[in-house]
Amino acid sequence: MIVNYTPEGWQIVYQQAHALLAAQLLYQWPAFLPLEQWVGLLAAVAQHDDGQRRWDGRYAITPAGAPADFTTKEFSLEQATEVMHQARFQGRWRSLLTSMHMSFLYEDLRGQRKDIDAFLDEQRQCQLRWRRELQVTKADAGRAYALLQWCDRFSLILCRHELPEMERALEISTGPDGQRYDVRQLPADDGITVEPWPFAADEFSVGVEVSVVHQLQFKDDQELSHALRQAPIQALRWQLRRR
Repeated sequence: MIVNYTPEGWQIVYQQAHALLAAQLLYQWPAFLPLEQWVGLLAAVAQHDDGQRRWDGRYAITPAGAPADFTTKEFSLEQATEVMHQARFQGRWRSLLTSMHMSFLYEDLRGQRKDIDAFLDEQRQCQLRWRRELQVTKADAGRAYALLQWCDRFSLILCRHELPEMERALEISTGPDGQRYDVRQLPADDGITVEPWPFAADEFSVGVEVSVVHQLQFKDDQELSHALRQAPIQALRWQLRRR
């Protein structure tokens, strides 16, 4: 979960919903891959946070009883393995992009545990094999993955309300063209813009659904899960405009 504190209480964005927002952002990019690969990239973006754990034990709340943001949780080899398992049903290209994301996220954990090292080694080996079988160069795969990472990061900025005030620029990441991209709030609450503008349309909107929980503390995962099932749903929307 992505957890934001607001005057109303906790604002919860499921990670799968954040991934769907990332896919909306990708959808607005001009396609630069063959159709099959472009759709595979879209699927990888939309599903890169699947395979989440069930809420059992103290997974969804902090020791103080608050909803736990995903950044406070330890790496789950179970979830990472499940993400790869699901990707393989959609083919080698989707699997390649998802595996590259696993490497990007978790390579820094190498050396901590043998089972994590084995998982990371498997990703390297599979990526090499899939590139050879698909006849895709490392550079071309990296270009496609850079867009996945870009959309993931941009979606997180929006979902976590990280846009700076006073029209200050915030770096998203480097895009598939090697260009740095920044996002900033437009004056008079007139939407947001990206510089340089990468999208096909001059203006469009994206959105995500969030759950608003007024209770601040929970005794266990089950109590939080019940509160989320009863929570009102709000739709957050952002208008993006070329400046």
